[in-house]
Amino acid sequence: MLLRSLVLAAALAGTTAGAASAVPLPVPPLPLLSPSDQQADQRADRQSVPRSDSLTLTVSRSGNPAADGTWELTCGERPGGDHPAAAEACERLAGFARAGEDPFAPVPADRMCTQVYGGAATAQVTGVWQGRRIDARFSRANGCEIDRWKNAEPILPSVRG
Repeated sequence: MLLRSLVLAAALAGTTAGAASAVPLPVPPLPLLSPSDQQADQRADRQSVPRSDSLTLTVSRSGNPAADGTWELTCGERPGGDHPAAAEACERLAGFARAGEDPFAPVPADRMCTQVYGGAATAQVTGVWQGRRIDARFSRANGCEIDRWKNAEPILPSVRG
């Protein structure tokens, strides 16, 4: 803005000084941020602010008795909670955040999924991730749900089936 004002002032001074041949200088356009640049800046700002994510995971019928139960996971400066793979789970969540992906988004209703049953395992994840409330349910009822579960490992446990 200051540069534009200075250029404009200089151009006006040249024309008011009585020089008949003086041509006003063109005012250069100001660089504007494109929407994608603004979004990238906002993502960088969110990533640079330390945030504490806190999730509760309830897993049942996984086929792995050690994986069934309710686990707490906190990610911030240091992984915490009683999640059996807290450091790895927090790193996976950080990877999703860096990529701008949402591991808790449900499978779109219009997606075609293979009818492959992956077992009776279910999980519910509640809490706060990236500053927003999470209430996600996972199953292994079809190919899409199996892929969604595997994509969320090690946040969710590996299961048999």
